[in-house]
Amino acid sequence: MKHHLFPMIRTELVSVLLLGFIFIFCIELKGQEQSQIKNKEGTYLTVLGTVQDAGSPHAACKKTCCKDLFENPDPKRKVVSLGLVDLKVGKKYLFEATPDLSTQMKALKNFNEFDATETPDGVFLTHAHIGHYTGLMYLGKEAMNANGVPVYVMPRMKYFLENNGPWSQLVANRNILLQEIKDHQDILLTDRIKVKAIKVPHRDEYSETVGFVISGPKKSALFIPDIDKWEKWELNIIDQIKEVDFAFLDATFFDGEEINNRDISEIPHPFIIESMKKFEALNKEEKNKIIFIHFNHTNPVLDPKSKASETVRKNGFGIARIGDVFEL
Repeated sequence: MKHHLFPMIRTELVSVLLLGFIFIFCIELKGQEQSQIKNKEGTYLTVLGTVQDAGSPHAACKKTCCKDLFENPDPKRKVVSLGLVDLKVGKKYLFEATPDLSTQMKALKNFNEFDATETPDGVFLTHAHIGHYTGLMYLGKEAMNANGVPVYVMPRMKYFLENNGPWSQLVANRNILLQEIKDHQDILLTDRIKVKAIKVPHRDEYSETVGFVISGPKKSALFIPDIDKWEKWELNIIDQIKEVDFAFLDATFFDGEEINNRDISEIPHPFIIESMKKFEALNKEEKNKIIFIHFNHTNPVLDPKSKASETVRKNGFGIARIGDVFEL
């Protein structure tokens, strides 16, 4: 009887280990609710970039986080951007015009196999910091020489682009058509998608700063890549999270320790550890909506295998990665 017992034990042990592996794998994907299978008439958000304005590797960085990347760049380290597509009507939109605009437009075009052009049907800008608008230069005559791309901007951002070169040349040459938007105003893009700007507190040297609520036929998303601190906002971020299905939130720094060569008070953002503390009382469903984005080159969550990434996932939150897809 003993000789027959051991094979049974080994079989059961293998089964348990296999189930454990499957469980761990599912935990890794938890909270993203991604749909990589494209409904040919679906409406989707896709992550085109996750890094803070100056990219990774960062100019003049001598830290370990950048050392190898200068010689071996990571193609998945692009400056923060989302793409929005309505496949039913063949429309596509960019959120932010980053220094990585060229490859991000290509990625957005490739999302729809029937799309013949890389020119977006519109670009939404959050504010006038370098990672969020300078990609507009690729729409000018030195590059694409685009024709009349709608660029949705708040009033101060519109004034900035109209009155400062080289951006004013884009306006004069009608490479871009500035579309002024207002706080909390719904912009209907197709009969199934709309966008609403929401002002947030940030360093507004040249323009206002906004986040966006992006709504599709089934679900909606909040996109706030930059904000000073949640407590400075006149709106309650927890209330805003509860009103949407996905919340892409500023996670520039994991904590204050990673910045040791600049005054952190001059570059205020919610630390990931602060946000996790603020959101810890949310139930599992609400936590799963939160997807951290806009990572400084020093932020350890850029590495999916880091302890910091593991901590974020164990606490029930998501981390944006290039190529992630969310059906709206």
